Amino acid sequence: MLRLPDHWVWDSWPVRTDDGETHLFFLRASRALLDPERRHRRASVGHARSRDLTEWELLPDALVAADEPSFDDGSIWTGSVVRGDDGLWRLFYTGASRREDWLIQRVGVATSEDLISWHRQEGPVLEADARWYERLDLDVWHDEAWRDPWVFKGDDGLWHMLLTARVPDGDPLGRGVIGHATSTDLVAWEAQPPLSAPAGWGQLEVPQTVVVDGQPFLIFCCGPDHQDSRRNVQATGGMWFAPGESLLGPWDFDAAGTFDHPSLYAARLVERQPGEWFLVGFSGDVDGVFEGLITDPLPIERVGRSLRLARS
Repeated sequence: MLRLPDHWVWDSWPVRTDDGETHLFFLRASRALLDPERRHRRASVGHARSRDLTEWELLPDALVAADEPSFDDGSIWTGSVVRGDDGLWRLFYTGASRREDWLIQRVGVATSEDLISWHRQEGPVLEADARWYERLDLDVWHDEAWRDPWVFKGDDGLWHMLLTARVPDGDPLGRGVIGHATSTDLVAWEAQPPLSAPAGWGQLEVPQTVVVDGQPFLIFCCGPDHQDSRRNVQATGGMWFAPGESLLGPWDFDAAGTFDHPSLYAARLVERQPGEWFLVGFSGDVDGVFEGLITDPLPIERVGRSLRLARS
């Protein structure tokens, strides 16, 4: 478990190193704010590492909000870490600015040689493209969703970025899609059409795509207030999975399901050992109190084209 006595911890993203360590980057904000709803405008990126996903060594913070004026001078939100062909680590993250009242999200990047000291690149590398994606419209949604970049190298040799995004038409509670962008070098990015069509969620947050025992899955989260009635009736928590044909889809959302855990959110699948999969995420509201901690790893098993928490 990763619980900080003076900070709430929520969304996190892991990266495995060659020596078998898992580095976990996570959003954090001071508990001195008293109201956990205020944490989003005070978010910075913490850092810890572990060999067993249970005991964590706290490391120096990775990123804080930039100086004004900048696209990320308000808060730093969820992202992912990858190592490029040049050996350099890159942390792709969501940035929000004060002058836009934290309403518009863009993707930024910071680089590191050792995963400890990070140097941000000036300016965003990617923003929502109005040809395919909803821009800020407060009459239908509370923000401009373009966040949670998940970056990986595909079999086609391109780098792919999956994002929490929305399309500009349809029922506001069902416009959520998986946004997509590509790059040849992790430096220049080009927005692409979404990888999914609207399927009943207002937002598919913190996406991850992973192959479990030969079966590709999309992992994402969405709370009950941000999904339409057909999804609400089947949800047993906020963590979702959908089987697919590849890491880039298409995904069978008719076969989507949830992990049976009432407070887990923004969790990632982590392979601790070959074939040994765990969910690592944060615990939110428990009996009306926001816990704000990373839970102990939850073992996962695949059953056909479905995933579930492993039975003890």
